[in-house]
Amino acid sequence: MLIRSTWTLTTDTAISVPKSYGLELGKSLHSRLAIDLGSESIPSTTFAGILGPRTASREFVTFQPGEFYQLSLTGLQESSAKAIATLDLGEHLSCLGATFQIIDRQDCTSSYEALYHEQVAAEPEPKRQFDLTFDTPTAFSQNRLYLPLPLPPLMFRSWLERWNHFAPVYLGGDELIGYLGEAIALTRHRIQSQPFPVHKHYVSGFTGNVSLRILSRIDPLLANVAELLIHYAAWAGTGTKTRLGMGRTTFLSPSNPTNDP
Repeated sequence: MLIRSTWTLTTDTAISVPKSYGLELGKSLHSRLAIDLGSESIPSTTFAGILGPRTASREFVTFQPGEFYQLSLTGLQESSAKAIATLDLGEHLSCLGATFQIIDRQDCTSSYEALYHEQVAAEPEPKRQFDLTFDTPTAFSQNRLYLPLPLPPLMFRSWLERWNHFAPVYLGGDELIGYLGEAIALTRHRIQSQPFPVHKHYVSGFTGNVSLRILSRIDPLLANVAELLIHYAAWAGTGTKTRLGMGRTTFLSPSNPTNDP
């Protein structure tokens, strides 16, 4: 089971909270889900903080009255998905003394079997180009360092690791990553670096838009596996610290360019 729950928030007055508010909010929500953030080697949830129009100073972010904001939680396996499905936040959400009004909740559900059947087992015509948006800072852990670049092999490794850990269908390992790394190109991007507060430090990540293209020489089955993982990114997020608010990924409708290398 997979679930992505999205709450719409608003406020009647300007709300200013420390930039690190997302860590406290993430801890609070996971506590209500009875999930210990330090107990999982691969996170069974993703969390995106509060997204929407806001202004930032050196230490604080300010949410504006009359605007609409979104908070989302995603469950990547049965127990976390059920916990999110039954989570009742009530009519208000409080964090560090600030209170938002909750005006709506939307749940999107699926399953690993359904995703696999739709994207692979049904043998659809392979797509060639995909557009992704990285809504929150995204980075990849590299030997105690963090790389804030949308490199296709690192993105696919991140998605494949989570898929193989939670899904009943194993897709492959390093050989698949090597194959996809040679057959999928980063064709366009418009990204910027953005720091993300983690405890007393900051992790540099990237946000923005990225286009990937599957080259014509790829095996059709593996092209569909690649598309499956790209779709899965919208559930699993990308890169490191996705349970804390990093790596939220939005998958845009794919297109088929006329000039395919």
